[in-house]
Amino acid sequence: MDRLDNTVRPYAWGSTTAIPGLLGTEPTGEPQAEMWMGAHPGAPSHTRRGTLVEVIDADPERELGAAAVAKFGPRLPFLLKILAAGAPLSLQVHPDLAQAQEGYAEEERRGIPVDAPDRNYKDANHKPELICALTEFDGLCGFRAPAEAADLLDGLGVDSLKPYVDLLRAHPEDAALREVLTAILTADPEDMADTVTGATAACARLGGPYTPYADMAHHYPGDPGVIAAMLLNHVRLQPGEALFLGAGIPHAYLSGLGVEIMANSDNVLRCGLTPKHVDVPELLRVVRFEASDPGVLRPEASPDGEEVYETPIDEFRLSRYVLPGGTARDLTLPTPQILLCTAGSVRVGEHGLLSGRSVFVPAGEKTEASGEGTLFRATVIV
Repeated sequence: MDRLDNTVRPYAWGSTTAIPGLLGTEPTGEPQAEMWMGAHPGAPSHTRRGTLVEVIDADPERELGAAAVAKFGPRLPFLLKILAAGAPLSLQVHPDLAQAQEGYAEEERRGIPVDAPDRNYKDANHKPELICALTEFDGLCGFRAPAEAADLLDGLGVDSLKPYVDLLRAHPEDAALREVLTAILTADPEDMADTVTGATAACARLGGPYTPYADMAHHYPGDPGVIAAMLLNHVRLQPGEALFLGAGIPHAYLSGLGVEIMANSDNVLRCGLTPKHVDVPELLRVVRFEASDPGVLRPEASPDGEEVYETPIDEFRLSRYVLPGGTARDLTLPTPQILLCTAGSVRVGEHGLLSGRSVFVPAGEKTEASGEGTLFRATVIV
């Protein structure tokens, strides 16, 4: 079992206070957006034996277990994060596995450098993800019903939005959503900037359900993503609630602190709220144009106190224990684990964990947890 020393990524949208507050450290004044726990080559966790990538590469079957290696290959299939949004993240969507493999192969064939700003596919893997709120957490997830989106846009009273309102009310659901998103993302940039300016003023004046979009426009003035975001469901999670984001589902995180877990991939197609590359044709190929309920998840409790967030994929499984003190819990599994304390004080094996601290547990290693606090467990399903 190894205590992890984890990298904090300073993305511009990060909160300056949330991760330091979790860790009990002084803020630096700079944004601290994500703390990565795992073996992603971009920022692997460090252990007393080297980086977690080096540890796993040295003996994959010992660290991951034979069943996990047989199913996922000789790598940790998931990446665990603490995510702290102080400003909206880009509006984005992730490909499914077949799309990722096809897109990656095509960009490799075309010789596009993997770090090129116009590269869509950094790897050949899909990127389903789950976000679990530690504080109140705002986000966007999936398309609203077209009629609801039409009402929201119409309520702004902005003349240049009327064609979108009419499209949303006149077409079948999938065609309406596709046509409107396409129109927003391919509109003349100056005309769209004027539309966003008018919509922003109306959002600020109206408040209520329009408040999140006024905040987006404050951070991304003139960005077409402000209008595209109004096509999506706005969700406010309470601590302990979660969202699962599958392939093709447009989404964005707006504010709050949470535990995020995903397949070990970096494939993102952006729709807006970003200065980065937006590949509209590829985006439209990947997006699923169907209205859906965001599907807020609450954990299912088992008799031993484990609370599991059920998802339809196998690369990761997230659960938590709210430990009351007293009797130790047996956490031994035949699969690799990362255990993360997010509140209180927990002992895992020989390691005492305070808030924000984590350990990597190799497959099959005898593991007990005790203390009083909240412990998240990340593992895989084999």
